[in-house]
Amino acid sequence: MSSDDFGHVHESKHADSASHDPASLAALGWQPCFAQQTSPEALSATPPARVVAVHRSGLQILGVGIDETLPPRADATVGDWLLLDRAQPRASRLLSRNSLIKRRAPGTDRQVQLIAANIDTVFIVTSCNQDFNLARLERYVALAFEAGITPVIVLTKADLVTDLPIWIDAARSVSDRVPVVALDARGDDPQDRLSPWCQPGQTVAFLGSSGVGKSTLTNALAGSEAIATQAIREDDAKGRHTTTRRELHLILGGCLVLDTPGMRELQLADAASGIAETFEDIEALTAHCRFGNCQHEREPGCALREAIEQGQLEPARLQRWRKLLAEDRFNSASLAERRTKDRAFGKMVKRVVKEGKPRRGF
Repeated sequence: MSSDDFGHVHESKHADSASHDPASLAALGWQPCFAQQTSPEALSATPPARVVAVHRSGLQILGVGIDETLPPRADATVGDWLLLDRAQPRASRLLSRNSLIKRRAPGTDRQVQLIAANIDTVFIVTSCNQDFNLARLERYVALAFEAGITPVIVLTKADLVTDLPIWIDAARSVSDRVPVVALDARGDDPQDRLSPWCQPGQTVAFLGSSGVGKSTLTNALAGSEAIATQAIREDDAKGRHTTTRRELHLILGGCLVLDTPGMRELQLADAASGIAETFEDIEALTAHCRFGNCQHEREPGCALREAIEQGQLEPARLQRWRKLLAEDRFNSASLAERRTKDRAFGKMVKRVVKEGKPRRGF
């Protein structure tokens, strides 16, 4: 993607005068919440640019009249807005986000990995085949709710099944607050069915496993075959990695789409409120337990046990809720412990450096 993709944004205007024009920046997803963090004078000196791709070599940024790569930085991710400091690119100011998708990074060091920022809607994509997994859908929905993003579950390969209502009902069981859209990722279905969330200036993201049709959906919305796709394996319906990096694409109609690689591991951290929103049916029941510290196991007067006995709550959903809560508590505690250790280490280094400085007069 290059600045040429936004030629219509600053048509008949000079780049230097249009670089902070709100009407032009809107095509890149600029919103009032970003403008409120700066001033007209600052915008003239340091024009806004959005991170549209993250490479190992750096951050590709795009603005009106801006298309360049900045040095890599750990605090920025795709979708972020920066105020470009041309004299000192590394000092470009990162604007506060209106949303942030993050996860506990794979590995044992308990670091947080930034996935994407300033997303308005996340399409959680799964197929009507062996890829369908309620536990995974609940994870993605909790991730979206925690980030403050509108989640929509998208069922692909709907044209290949004869019992589609069963798949839709299963997806709806994740949360009453999450719309479910079933479609054929090819043809006009995506443009027609997803258009309510793909308005000009809006930024949407496709999340899901490899091979569920994320890149196919992006191509369908864009009306092109610019993004490579691959078929799934026939033996287990598993997909192959096609997208290798997170990148924003401007599509017809003015919407920005984030295509992401499939995530094999999605560990939640600091996501307690997102889990509560996803399982608000269970959270509501806990308020009726006899004891405030009920563990929902063998305690008398447990509302969750009663709901299971009465057929109002599936035991499997209760187990998934418990698992996510335990995982989030563990990862959040680990992250908090790491932060505490990092602060302590930083203080120690400062003390050693200070004590090691020679006194004046010696």
